[in-house]
Amino acid sequence: MKKYANRKGFVELLAPAGSYESAKAAVNAGADAIYMGGPLFSARAYAESSKEDMLLKSIEYCHLFGVKVYMTLNTLIKEDELSGIYEYIEPYYRAGLDAVIVQDFGVFMEIRKHFPKLPLHISTQMTVTGPHFAKKLKAMGADRIVAARELSLDELYRIDKEADIEVEAFIHGALCYCYSGQCLMSSLIGGRSGNRGRCAGTCRLPYDIYENDKKLTKNNENYVLSLKDFNTLNSLRDMVDAGVSSLKIEGRMKSPVYVAGVVSVYRKYLDIIMSENDNEDYKVSEEDQRQLKEIFDRGGSTDGYLKYHNGREMVALKEKKTRVPDEVILSEIKEKYIDEDRKRDVYVRAEFEVLKKPVLELFTFSEDGNKISFTVEGDTEIETAGKIPALKEDIVKRLSKFGNTSFKAVDVELSLEGECFIPVKIINELRREAADGLRESILKSCRRE
Repeated sequence: MKKYANRKGFVELLAPAGSYESAKAAVNAGADAIYMGGPLFSARAYAESSKEDMLLKSIEYCHLFGVKVYMTLNTLIKEDELSGIYEYIEPYYRAGLDAVIVQDFGVFMEIRKHFPKLPLHISTQMTVTGPHFAKKLKAMGADRIVAARELSLDELYRIDKEADIEVEAFIHGALCYCYSGQCLMSSLIGGRSGNRGRCAGTCRLPYDIYENDKKLTKNNENYVLSLKDFNTLNSLRDMVDAGVSSLKIEGRMKSPVYVAGVVSVYRKYLDIIMSENDNEDYKVSEEDQRQLKEIFDRGGSTDGYLKYHNGREMVALKEKKTRVPDEVILSEIKEKYIDEDRKRDVYVRAEFEVLKKPVLELFTFSEDGNKISFTVEGDTEIETAGKIPALKEDIVKRLSKFGNTSFKAVDVELSLEGECFIPVKIINELRREAADGLRESILKSCRRE
């Protein structure tokens, strides 16, 4: 994925993944990073990734395409659970996990003690609302804060300017009625704590409001705690200008189609903002807004607290109307980003010469421009052709076929010397071995000893 340099440097598009399929969808649609829970200690305890350990598999897939993976360990931890943190994180750390998102200070200190080089991101559950707290967290060893979702553009700007720490902020998805991490409603009413990853969403239920026994709510406007979903497409440039370096989409409980559809739209507009051709006529098309609405709609959208403190227009009030989604839009998303796997560009260099062993090199480039390569040499020398020598164009065609691998040949350079006899089996074996080796080289470059 292309990295951009603008007034803020690289700005990351961060996608949710509640399953391996959602992780793939995010990568295919253009995410720069994903966040995903392991089988324990995640604020989305009911996501698929929490029932079965898909994190290691997702790390491999993401790293093949230069996409970062952040592990959500963002619940409050009980005292007797703290001793298991090291053993829990270690396999992901070795696999190359790029960061851990935390809420609990005990977890924070355990990670800093045992994994001093592992980046730490402060969860929105810790309710960072200003530069003073952000500075303290940086001094303790935090690398990034995920800002509270209830902040304005001015408040985001102050944190970035005064705290000198990476700022991550939500740009799309569900909003909480309360500050994240501070709501006890689900816990008190149903015994399901949001700070243990089991929020029942009690704010989404209908309620009546009374004052001195007088009912204030209308019969068709009693969803008084259910906020509309966040949508910042029209404010995306403002968030970049405010200093946000990671733009986060909410939705680890949502489907791969949701993930791919939302990521693809925000990818489009972030690319426009970060391009040299960006101008003051930045406009969001009705078609793209409609796609977001077709993917998921809780009864309207809002840009939250970015420009306003509070307002009736932020609350859903009325029950969401049942409607049939546009299957054409959903099918197009599925076909483009889910049914088709992404391919990484690779370059092929081969040397075939009579009486010498064949040599094949595959290489690609990392996100920072470093070459990653793998070279394989055949077991036997190439024989002289008895009648019809191998044709260069036939060999190039076979060297370009990467089938079900994660690679796509963008350039093939072949040196063919003499009248060579090269069985098709030899070419296929060399290509397969080189592809396996390059895949391992890419992943090895991300792993830790």
